Amino acid sequence: MRIVLASGSPRRRELLQSLGLRFRVAPTGVSEETAGLPPHEAVVELAKRKARSAESESEPAGDRLIIAADTLVHMDGDALGKPRDREEAFRMLRRLSGREHRVLTGLALILQREGRRESTAGYEETRVRFKPLTDQEIERYVDTGEPLDKAGGYGIQGRASIFVEGIHGCYFNVVGLPLHRLYILAQRLGFDLTEGGF
Repeated sequence: MRIVLASGSPRRRELLQSLGLRFRVAPTGVSEETAGLPPHEAVVELAKRKARSAESESEPAGDRLIIAADTLVHMDGDALGKPRDREEAFRMLRRLSGREHRVLTGLALILQREGRRESTAGYEETRVRFKPLTDQEIERYVDTGEPLDKAGGYGIQGRASIFVEGIHGCYFNVVGLPLHRLYILAQRLGFDLTEGGF
């Protein structure tokens, strides 16, 4: 069984590798417009689009499992995506300072096996609380460049880890791929991820 990861995210790639799985990376370009859907529906819809895009763009022959994900940071009714520049990253981090926010990741899986196609989707939500940050702390973090390719303007697995007072829920979800939820969804399709290497 071939596994396809429909994402160019290095974090997702590393997490999937941590399971000992062999897979192919197939980044997709899809519209991120979700027309005002609630956050949990938006991340699932975007993950589904990515999975379908990978399904149509990659080679159709043979059995395969396609895995797609989309993550957003949500606070005060707003979705905080990847900052466009350092100024936006600074504003995001100032907003997160001393407060709790939600991280949601939608997952979509497509299993093609023995001529049949099945799919499933779901999402994971984790609450994250930041310590109060000074402008100097934010500036120094933004200067590292780390916030610029991450939803919400920070990476919990990197330098920003020292700002996190606590989390409630799945840590791997905040990194970008909730591994337990992935395992449960794969099982729903009758595919056991433990067969892939451990």
